[in-house]
Amino acid sequence: MSRFVLPSEDVLRAREKLVLDHFRDEVRQDWDAALETFPHPHYELIAQMTVHDGDGEVREYYHDTRVAFPDQNHEIIAFRHSVDAVIVEFWLLGTHKGPLGKIPPTGSRHRTRMTAYFIFDEQENLVTERIYFDQLTIVKQLVGGIDKRGPRGLLKLGRVIKGLLAMSGSAPDPRLAETTPPDFVH
Repeated sequence: MSRFVLPSEDVLRAREKLVLDHFRDEVRQDWDAALETFPHPHYELIAQMTVHDGDGEVREYYHDTRVAFPDQNHEIIAFRHSVDAVIVEFWLLGTHKGPLGKIPPTGSRHRTRMTAYFIFDEQENLVTERIYFDQLTIVKQLVGGIDKRGPRGLLKLGRVIKGLLAMSGSAPDPRLAETTPPDFVH
């Protein structure tokens, strides 16, 4: 497959439908349907340098993020096609009502701009959802909603900082950290 030639319009339309169905199924929290869009579910969260690979790990990721943000939703900004991927820019929205890892719920809402690459193999199977976002944007919004003038708010802020610190020392997944530059042979 040449990196300079897009697939046919039929292929691009099929990819687009699959990705839009995937987004819809995630919002509906229909995990079986969302996972059926992959032959082998695989998420890469670049901001956290983590990988969720396989049905069990991806279901756990879905569970954990919906405990933290039960009303999680998105607004699509732009939709693009490439030789081997669909690239979606979107706003991710949600209210922090449950723990996010070791970060206790703040009750704050966030609206964070993100980009997801839905990568397809040569047989047109979705093989990876790779998501790029700025973690600090989310943290600023979650912390920004805390009342920092009263003792309860300051206590909550302290717990949030403690949770952030507890989560900050993990090593990046080597599948994301150990990369090889592409070969640009003409």
